[in-house]
Amino acid sequence: MSVKWKKRWGLLCLSLLLVIGAVGCAPSGGTEGRLNTPVKPAAVKYPVEVTDQAGNKVTIKQEPKRIVSLMPSNTEIAYALGLDQKMVGVTTNDDYPAAVKKLPKVGDFKINVEKVVSLKPDLVLANGANDKATLEQLKKLGIPVLVLDAKSFKDIYRSIAIIATATNTAREADLLIAKMQKEHRDIYAKVVNVPKDQRVKVFVELDPTLYTVGGDTFMNELVTTAGGVNVAAGLKGWPQVSAEQVVKWNPDIIISSYGSTDQILKRQGWSTVNAIKGKRVYVVDPNLTNRPGPRIFQGVKEMAEQFYPERFGEQK
Repeated sequence: MSVKWKKRWGLLCLSLLLVIGAVGCAPSGGTEGRLNTPVKPAAVKYPVEVTDQAGNKVTIKQEPKRIVSLMPSNTEIAYALGLDQKMVGVTTNDDYPAAVKKLPKVGDFKINVEKVVSLKPDLVLANGANDKATLEQLKKLGIPVLVLDAKSFKDIYRSIAIIATATNTAREADLLIAKMQKEHRDIYAKVVNVPKDQRVKVFVELDPTLYTVGGDTFMNELVTTAGGVNVAAGLKGWPQVSAEQVVKWNPDIIISSYGSTDQILKRQGWSTVNAIKGKRVYVVDPNLTNRPGPRIFQGVKEMAEQFYPERFGEQK
């Protein structure tokens, strides 16, 4: 290695240490402002080109003043970045934070293009689940549209960074991501030492017809981060399984994401399942676990507390 490259390598290592140190010292609660992020407030210079999570290159000519969100996870990110005063429209599915309930609604899963246009947005935050034809209509009208489509924790951080670059909130994004990473580390520290052969086996029940989560899904990452083993990890996507298969898997814990435990506990033929015998059937808040946004590690913690209550100072 030449002297020049040694110097460059040394500087790179130093930079990484500084970044890791800054993130590691990220405070919790309301003191995030003390984080030593290298990004200055309002550091984005316009026009700026942003590549969204659908691979589209979108040019933002000036700092957005009127933003419409077509997905609750995007709305939560926008509010976490301090963009509340710029939000002018959301969907009927938006319920967090409470302030969104007062905003004009542009539809639910089906978006009303005319209503969006009437709000005169200079930025639309969309999702891969939104109708492509609808998004194309908005683009043809000259409205910048960013498609966010997070399928992992890494993708969530990327979604935050994309919105931040488009809205001149890069420093706020640094602070938010650092806070989330600290939440992640705090959970990891409490479950990392659970021996592999003692990790709880988990069945996630998405609805009463036994749809669950495969190993290539976002929710599988939540289960494993919380220290559990997804019994359906060998499957892909969101498969429907038989009652007999669940009995064969014999999970230690069953997670309901639709708000019911009684019918699971009383389900015929499941009396031999460990989760039923131990009455370890729990409900998780789907808004925390299904939305790839700033509150995702609250959902992971909720799971981890159910998996290993003794490690979180709780009794279940």
